[in-house]
Amino acid sequence: MSEQPTFEDKLQQLENIVSQLEKGDRPLESALEDFQTGVGLVKDLQKTLKDAEDTLAKVMDNDGELSDLELTND
Repeated sequence: MSEQPTFEDKLQQLENIVSQLEKGDRPLESALEDFQTGVGLVKDLQKTLKDAEDTLAKVMDNDGELSDLELTND
């Protein structure tokens, strides 16, 4: 069973796709496939970032329950 790619792996793959598409020397079919792959990667990366943001916006209370983090300006 293969490992799931990490956030960093997906980001690197997206950067490679963008770099190849920017060169403009790919056949249209190949460029479209890469573009579709890139869009999927962007969605995955955005979800990972949103999930991380949601997790960081929570704090665990004494009962082990997660609740929203309330920031104060003290």
